[in-house]
Amino acid sequence: MFPSRLRAGLLYGIALALLPAFANAADTIKIGVNEPLTGAVAASGNYVTNGAKIAAEEINAKGGVLGKKIELVIQDNKSNPTEATAVAEKLIVGDKVPVMMGAWSSTYTLAVMPKLMEYKVPMVVETSSSDKITVSGNPYIFRIAPTSGMEAKAFGDVVKKLHIKKADFLVVNNDWGRGAAEAFSAMLKANGVQIGDREIMDASAQDMSAQLSKIKDSGADTLFVTTEVGQITLILKQAKSLGLKQRVITTGGSSSPDQLIAQAGDAANGSYHILFFEPWFPNKMKYPKIAESFVADWKKRGYDPAGLTEGFRGHDGIETIVAAIKIAGKAEPAAITKALWEVDVKGINGEIKFIKQGPAGKESGQVVPKIYLIEIKNGKVEMPTM
Repeated sequence: MFPSRLRAGLLYGIALALLPAFANAADTIKIGVNEPLTGAVAASGNYVTNGAKIAAEEINAKGGVLGKKIELVIQDNKSNPTEATAVAEKLIVGDKVPVMMGAWSSTYTLAVMPKLMEYKVPMVVETSSSDKITVSGNPYIFRIAPTSGMEAKAFGDVVKKLHIKKADFLVVNNDWGRGAAEAFSAMLKANGVQIGDREIMDASAQDMSAQLSKIKDSGADTLFVTTEVGQITLILKQAKSLGLKQRVITTGGSSSPDQLIAQAGDAANGSYHILFFEPWFPNKMKYPKIAESFVADWKKRGYDPAGLTEGFRGHDGIETIVAAIKIAGKAEPAAITKALWEVDVKGINGEIKFIKQGPAGKESGQVVPKIYLIEIKNGKVEMPTM
C-alpha cells in the first residue's frame, strides 16, 4: 500500500498525464462511418471510405468546422446487416457520434434504421438505393444517392435508342437487387418492353453459370444486372464463356468500369453501366473544378482509379454532414438533423439539396442526383449517351 499522500500525488500525476488525451478528443467533432471494409462488398466499402478520408483531410486543412477538426470514426460492418446494426449502436453509444454516414447496401441501411429512430441520430446515406429507405417514415435518414426508381426513370429516356425489346434480370438476392429489378421492370413495361426471366444470386456466389445458361435461351436482347463489381466481373466472364448474346447493362452505380476492363478484359466490351460520377470526363460534370480536384486528390494518394466511381459518394457524404454541422452551429444530433434540411452543397455529382419523401411529419431527406450511362468499347470507356 502507498502512503495516502504518495497515493494522492500518484493519482494527480496520472490525471495530468491523461488530460492532453481528453483535451484532444474534445477538440474534434466525431463523424461515424459505417461501411463494409471486409466481406462480399469490401471493395466498394473501402472505395467509399477513401473518398470520405479525402473530404475530411480537405475540410481539416481549411480549419475544420466550428473551430474544430473533424474526426472520422470508421467501423467495419463486415458486409453483414447484423454487424451494421451493431456498428451503428457502438458508434452512437460507445463513440458518441452525433451523426453517421452509411451503410452502403440497402439491406445494411434498412437494418440500421431502427437504431437511428431509437437514439434520434441522423445518418447520411451515401449509396443504398432501395425505395423503401426514404418512404418508411424515418426522419433521421438523408440520402444523397438516387433511388432505384430514379435510376429507372432516367434510363427510360434511352430505352428506344438502345432498341430494347425484351429484357431479363440477374440480381443479387437482397433489397438492392430485388428493388432494382422491380423498378426497372415497371419502367421497361411502360416503354413497351417485354420482361423475360428474373434470376437471383447470393451476394457471395462465384458461379452464376446456371442462371446465365437459362437466360441465354430466353430470347431476350438485354440483360440487366444488379450487384457489386466483383460479381459483375464474374458474370461478364461467364457470360462470354457461355456465348451469351444479350447486351449487359448494370444498374446501381457500383460497376467500377476501369476494374471491369482490367479484370474481365474482352468480356467487358459492349457492356453498359449506369453511374453517378464519370471520372473520365470531369469537365462534363455540373461543377467541373470540384470533380477535377477530387480525381487529382484520389490519384495523388495512390488510390485505385477504378474506385473513383464509388469513392465520390464518401466525399459528398462527409461534405454534406459538415455543411449541416456548420449550419447547426453545434455538433448535436437534433440540431444536425434539422440543419440537414437546409444544406445546399456543390457535390461531385452535382447539387446536394434534400426533398421530402415519406409520410407527413416523418419525412426522410432525398437528393435528386445526376445519372449517367457509359459503354465499354474496345477496352475503353465511351462518352455517356444519357
